[in-house]
Amino acid sequence: MIKEVLVDLSGTLHIDNQAIPGAIQALKRLQQQDLTVKYVTNTTKESKRILHERLTNLGFEVNKNDIISSLGACRNLITNRNLKPLLMVAPEAMEDFQDLSCPSEETPDAVVIGLAPTEFHYNRLNEAFRHLQNGAQLIAIHSGKYYKTNDGLSLGPGCFVKGLEYAAQCKAFLVGKPNKIFFQSALTASTSPSQAVMIGDDVTDDIKGAMDAGLQGYLIKTGKYREGDENKISPPPTKVFESFVEAVADIIEQLD
Repeated sequence: MIKEVLVDLSGTLHIDNQAIPGAIQALKRLQQQDLTVKYVTNTTKESKRILHERLTNLGFEVNKNDIISSLGACRNLITNRNLKPLLMVAPEAMEDFQDLSCPSEETPDAVVIGLAPTEFHYNRLNEAFRHLQNGAQLIAIHSGKYYKTNDGLSLGPGCFVKGLEYAAQCKAFLVGKPNKIFFQSALTASTSPSQAVMIGDDVTDDIKGAMDAGLQGYLIKTGKYREGDENKISPPPTKVFESFVEAVADIIEQLD
């Protein structure tokens, strides 16, 4: 019996400022069921506040407190470890890291990377490399290969994380999806992983990550999905659907 549904955002409910066709209505139907619905996202190019405003403006009725973001998980990690990081995150996401950046007169003991196109230039990456060489920890908010925008696929932070790992001969600590702890911590305490479903467009970060954590994985063919993605992981996705709309219909049918 399904008790909880985790929903990816970008590529699943929307692409930039455009809702996936039928997703607004499908989400309302899902929210009307006797289920817990939460939203798990690796989006790091904007803060939770800006992301919530985007969803609201698109017509989605989402409780801000139900958005579980890798940015929030990273903030908690920085606080718990008492780190002074060099933050390579987008300006729109900086408000989620207020007062956490390393003071200018001190040396960073961590390098934190999110999706930050304005940060991915030689001088900034070289600065990060030198701190890593001096012993700073490398923390990846996520390491996505690419994501979907209105004009096509765009590079994610993964290649920059891998580049710094290679150059500095270190291993990044991954905070968000597909880290199984991220999925498990998103679930309500009374829900076991086997009672939960993850719906997403990324076969690795959403689906394999969730299934490795014990959840069911529903892959949808929108956003960054590419033909044959369902054959790239083993075991394969629990189910595959054309879009979020069909995935929701399947869940509701199981509840009847």
